[in-house]
Amino acid sequence: MYTAAGQHDKEQLVQRFVPLVKRIAYHLMARLPSSVQFDDLVQNGMLGLLDAIGRYQEGFGAQFETYATQRIRGAMLDGLRENDWLPRQLRRELRRIEAALTQLEHNYGRMPSEKELAEFLGMPLAEYQKTLQEARGHQLLYFEDFAEDGEEGFLERHLTDDASDPARILEDQSLRQGLAAAIEQLPEREKMVMALYYEQELNLREIGEVLGVTESRVCQLHSQAILRLRAQVLGEVKAKRGRKRKDSDVG
Repeated sequence: MYTAAGQHDKEQLVQRFVPLVKRIAYHLMARLPSSVQFDDLVQNGMLGLLDAIGRYQEGFGAQFETYATQRIRGAMLDGLRENDWLPRQLRRELRRIEAALTQLEHNYGRMPSEKELAEFLGMPLAEYQKTLQEARGHQLLYFEDFAEDGEEGFLERHLTDDASDPARILEDQSLRQGLAAAIEQLPEREKMVMALYYEQELNLREIGEVLGVTESRVCQLHSQAILRLRAQVLGEVKAKRGRKRKDSDVG
């Protein structure tokens, strides 16, 4: 893959790694709302690939693929940061579902089914599933999840507080244990989706083939699993924050 002048042939290198860009784009699609276009991800990913080729000085083997993967994914995410992935109305609806999950789990002593959640929310099952479909891109944690009602934004309060970063919070041993326990409690099919997506790195279409369901159904199961885990994780965060406040008042 060299030119007559002995330089790397960038065009041939790009063609060689286009499948890598597409594979990363397919994998990211499950985390993004349906409004995001696959071609837009690929376009941003190609910019990341070109940047990786331009920066990398060694051979273009396995180590380059690892490096390029980071640059490609980063370029895709950079291209999305300026957009609000989820409309505010949908975000509010998802928080209502999270509250229902918490309430019903308390009532039943177990995780509620889709049908039970839809009935509790006063929604037809089809409408509830449509909301899950539209929720593609809903994340496990957001910065604003850690702001109290009426308080200034999380970033303003903790701009230099590394210990308050959501990633750091998730690294807390007790929360990691709680998250692992919550994953174990997921309904079997949702647990399977999470394992195939995050451990085996299959895309939605491939997971659908494994489970014998449509790609849209896999998307619904993934969104619902995220909502269940959010309810568990945020419950732990709020409880821990409450205990710290109580200990501070006593002190």
